[in-house]
Amino acid sequence: MLKEFKEFAMRGNILDLAAGIILGAAFGRIVNSFVNDILMPPVGFLLGKTDFSSLFINLSGKPVASLAEAKEAGLATINYGLFINQVIDFVIVAFAIFLLIRRINAMRRRAEPTPAAPTRKSCPYCRLDIPIQATRCPHCTSELALAA
Repeated sequence: MLKEFKEFAMRGNILDLAAGIILGAAFGRIVNSFVNDILMPPVGFLLGKTDFSSLFINLSGKPVASLAEAKEAGLATINYGLFINQVIDFVIVAFAIFLLIRRINAMRRRAEPTPAAPTRKSCPYCRLDIPIQATRCPHCTSELALAA
């Protein structure tokens, strides 16, 4: 059983999947840092010096000065600023994946050979296979229209 598990775990697809998950997690951290540390501060500044990560609605009714203070006190809050950051993270990751898949599909299309133009056609009268440029069927001698 151990040998079978080792064969399963060492398959190429499993290793590729593991590498993809590890790289995806690292990419997610990079995007998260980009959104929180580079993108959102200027956006918040342009929208009236707002730090999105500190935007919340206090549901408890007790006055608190910050989200950190509300969390420390264990108060119920709706953290819509953090949600906005997560939505922006998702949009950036989804767009990056879209660009990657788009590039891969373009490379696949270039790699696929284009099908050759047909060189034969079927006679409409006797249904036998004849050259596409034939104007008369060599089998039934019917006159044919020249293929375009």
